[in-house]
Amino acid sequence: MRDITKKYTANELTIVWKPQLCTHSAKCFHGLPNVFNPDEKPWIKPENETTEAIIKQVDLCPSGALSYINNNKQPHKSTTMETNAIKIQVTAGGPLLINGTCIIVDKEGNETTKEGTTALCRCGHSSNKPYCDGAHRPNNFEK
Repeated sequence: MRDITKKYTANELTIVWKPQLCTHSAKCFHGLPNVFNPDEKPWIKPENETTEAIIKQVDLCPSGALSYINNNKQPHKSTTMETNAIKIQVTAGGPLLINGTCIIVDKEGNETTKEGTTALCRCGHSSNKPYCDGAHRPNNFEK
């Protein structure tokens, strides 16, 4: 899968979207539909809400596909990363979420450092293994 990063800036905030990480939880547009609307282009409009509201919503993204940069300060890091703790969460019918900084080693021994939230496939259907690509939904994965 191609590595794509898109940025949407308004005032002091830049929203960063990495679609290859998205597990399509829909938390973004269910929480702030005036900012995140997949039926419009561009689908992210940070000018439609306060910085604080956007930060709060982006922090709910379970896959780490959404993040933000405060243009006036250092890039945001979650409290999980600030304490160096790693949280691993099994989601119902979905991916395994790793929150924190981790190193993923592929079968050839190549290492990739991931920060924030990383969604790993549990269903075995992802075309982007070891990462989740949302393939659990059409395959009715329920474990």
